[in-house]
Amino acid sequence: MSWTKLKYTRNQINKAGDVLSSPHVTLDLQSLSMDILSNWRSSHSFPLQTFAVRLSRIAKQVDSNALVVRRLKRVPSILRKLKRDQTSKMKMSRMQDIGGCRAVLLSIKEVNSLVGKYKKSRGIKHKLAKINDYIQTPKKDGYRSIHLIYKYYSDKNNEYDGLLIEIQVRTKLQHYWATAVETVDHFTKQAIKTNEGQKDWMDFFKLVSSAFANIEKTPTVPDTPVNEKELREKIQLLAKKLKVVKKMNEWARIHKVIGDFERESKTKYDFYLLNLDLTTKELKITAYKKAQEELANSEYSKHEERMIKNNEDRDIVLVSAETRRELQKAYPNYFLDAKEFVNVLNEYFRIST
Repeated sequence: MSWTKLKYTRNQINKAGDVLSSPHVTLDLQSLSMDILSNWRSSHSFPLQTFAVRLSRIAKQVDSNALVVRRLKRVPSILRKLKRDQTSKMKMSRMQDIGGCRAVLLSIKEVNSLVGKYKKSRGIKHKLAKINDYIQTPKKDGYRSIHLIYKYYSDKNNEYDGLLIEIQVRTKLQHYWATAVETVDHFTKQAIKTNEGQKDWMDFFKLVSSAFANIEKTPTVPDTPVNEKELREKIQLLAKKLKVVKKMNEWARIHKVIGDFERESKTKYDFYLLNLDLTTKELKITAYKKAQEELANSEYSKHEERMIKNNEDRDIVLVSAETRRELQKAYPNYFLDAKEFVNVLNEYFRIST
């Protein structure tokens, strides 16, 4: 298969980012800048696949049930980040998570083992640029995971040299928390994920993250109760006030999946375009084979451009997963499904009684 080649210089890429983050641009300039962004994003596909293959192999050695997926960052997320970080002069070419892969493992022990093995793996020419350990130092909003940011280098495909790829390694509990946040964002039109949500919901997820950290015997979130009883009572009060369990159970029942996703098929697919209509709660899934990655990237860009142009209330992402089952486990928020999060929460409440 042919991989997307990078057509533009870093300077052109950064100028395109400046244009797209500006409120006053001509349609022609905006269109050209979107073309540059699409090519820049798609050019991460080959390096991303290289990292994901290695990550999957090592993750399965550590935990045979490990879940490994990869995705290219959504355009709306890229634009939000550019606009949000204008004060720090964020440049598009320096974004570390345009291409990202993720491993979800059973426990902290497996997470630490995978991170250690990946960093020490032989034959790797790529440069480890940065480590963000949000498990030992959780974010203030409650996010917990370990991020490894690599610069891609290769003897055979040096045209991609210097591209940044982010690897996320998290436990199942951390994954349930993160995807539940996105599910709430989808339904309530908030942006908890970027710290722009309603205070009660943001406080709820901070507190729950600390509760999950206690279960995993890791550092808790800043500015949350140290006393376990006090922490539990605050979570229960907010859960009751927000009707968390009731709402999440209702959300899981009203969504609708359309397309070929739920039909039995022996065909092996590698990429899935998830197109969630946040108004109708319909999720359309289009599947692509490995040889169709360039087509998948092209369709991804076209759908996003149409969404932005028409101001449609949608969430669209192109992801790779080994099976349809792993797809749903990796992205339950697109299926508006937070049942695993609810199960853990109910168990946490049950233990307190």
